[in-house]
Amino acid sequence: MIAIIDYDMGNLRSVAKAFEKVGARARVTRDPGVITDASHVVLPGVGAFRDCMANLDEFNLITPILNSVKSGKPFLGICLGLQLLFDESMEFGRHKGLGLIKGSVVRFPASTGPDGLELKVPHMGWNDIRIMKGSALFNGIHDGAYFYFVHSYYTAPEDAGVTLTTTSYGLEFTSAIEKDNIMACQFHPEKSQRVGLKMLKNFSELG
Repeated sequence: MIAIIDYDMGNLRSVAKAFEKVGARARVTRDPGVITDASHVVLPGVGAFRDCMANLDEFNLITPILNSVKSGKPFLGICLGLQLLFDESMEFGRHKGLGLIKGSVVRFPASTGPDGLELKVPHMGWNDIRIMKGSALFNGIHDGAYFYFVHSYYTAPEDAGVTLTTTSYGLEFTSAIEKDNIMACQFHPEKSQRVGLKMLKNFSELG
């Protein structure tokens, strides 16, 4: 069973429905016991970094998250769920994250695209990925596949070795990471149609 962590922010039901569509059993929960017993754990997220960390603390979810990662079970962060794994975020000040991945979360700088026009922030819409290393998470997904993004900040890991995919938007940024049993993506697989469902199916079959 896949536990989708409910901390009162984000599109939890759409993530659960996407897993159900690929034949996986998923449950939206904030029960530490359910999270502990789950075979896989997903940390989704939409919203401000500071507020999400405050909600995780308020609902006593930080320890179950850290214990899940420590247990070695497959763990997936989605969008803000990727950013929360890092040491800190510079969104509206400086805020401490879960500290599972060394590095920071920073805002896209002002820049222009190939057409000379200023790139809008947030980075919103379909964009492609460059796969940097092999991973079971991307089995059957080709280099250059398109996923759906919505974000104004991106992750800057200290160790380039954790970067699983990169994406270009004014600069080349890390769009997915993998470290041991931790996997996370900046894009929304649940909004990325067939290719996103394939990724979620791959995750559900890890064990």
